[in-house]
Amino acid sequence: MWSPIDLIAGKPAPGQAFDYRDPLQSLRPLQDSYGRRIDYLRISLTDACNLRCVYCMPEDMRFRPRAELLQDDEILTIVRVAAELGVTKIRLTGGEPTIRPGMVELVRAIVATPGIRQVAMTTNGLLLAELAEPLARAGLRGLNVSIDTLDAVKFRRITRWGDLRRVWDGIAAAEAARISPLKLNAVVTRGFNEDEVAPLARLSLDHPWHIRFIELMPLGSVADFQQEAVVSSAETRALIEAELGPLHPVPGYDGHDPARPYRLAGAQGQIGFISSVTEPFCAGCNRFRLTADGKLRLCLLRDREVDLLTPLRNGCTVQELSDTIRAAVWTKPWGHGLPDGDVPQIRVMSQIGG
Repeated sequence: MWSPIDLIAGKPAPGQAFDYRDPLQSLRPLQDSYGRRIDYLRISLTDACNLRCVYCMPEDMRFRPRAELLQDDEILTIVRVAAELGVTKIRLTGGEPTIRPGMVELVRAIVATPGIRQVAMTTNGLLLAELAEPLARAGLRGLNVSIDTLDAVKFRRITRWGDLRRVWDGIAAAEAARISPLKLNAVVTRGFNEDEVAPLARLSLDHPWHIRFIELMPLGSVADFQQEAVVSSAETRALIEAELGPLHPVPGYDGHDPARPYRLAGAQGQIGFISSVTEPFCAGCNRFRLTADGKLRLCLLRDREVDLLTPLRNGCTVQELSDTIRAAVWTKPWGHGLPDGDVPQIRVMSQIGG
């Protein structure tokens, strides 16, 4: 009989040791050894993508065979167990989640899972024009669209072959389908789009959107380039304020959302800054991730992972799967190690799901 503890690589987190046989542990909400309540699971539906963004992956990226990835029934089993452990929010990511066959029905099934209160998605928007309405009918209640520039030529340069018009068509379709909240994500990359942040921020004046600026995070084979191309959130804020005026903090921020929210005077929408590198928000982190090949990743910027796919395919019981997830989350690290030069190496962003 395998033990859930045996599947967890690396040293345990500081604090009281986790004992999955303790009935009191099994009754508590899912939490880590630092006392953080963990109720948000991000699931990568595929490692594949229909773009090749320069900050995300090499142009000649190779993806895993479909048989090596989680199947729909395996994802739903993990979602049901996670919901029983207290997870209430699911975000579907990729690669690009909309290219997965049958994903609308998968969304519908996740939405119907008892205990799940919100299912959201992060997408590049290329297929949204066709999928927004079906996704809304399936119960999708939040959408993040990646759009790093408003310049079609620059967009193609960043994505290597993307069509900005298709993304805008997708955003319009999402609005028409009343998917809310609608958030536009821009990764700010030096030499590519730091001069675009003010035009992007200006969108919040006339639209009830959340415009979010993300610091470039070093990962895997493109980490050296990424570290050189980081634009801090402080610099991004200064660029926006120089052109559009002061940014005012939005009251009520509780620390769980990675985007610290601000608003321009008179704006309908918000502007957020995700400062993983220069202003970490680890104290409020309530997330863990499931990769497309079935690994639990406890921190985006730490390489330690826990395999769920192998025990699932070896016939583990629901209780064993639950014990594994609970024990894994207990070992979630406090934060990343970038200040100490600890850069994650085993995956690029598309293989994690962001």
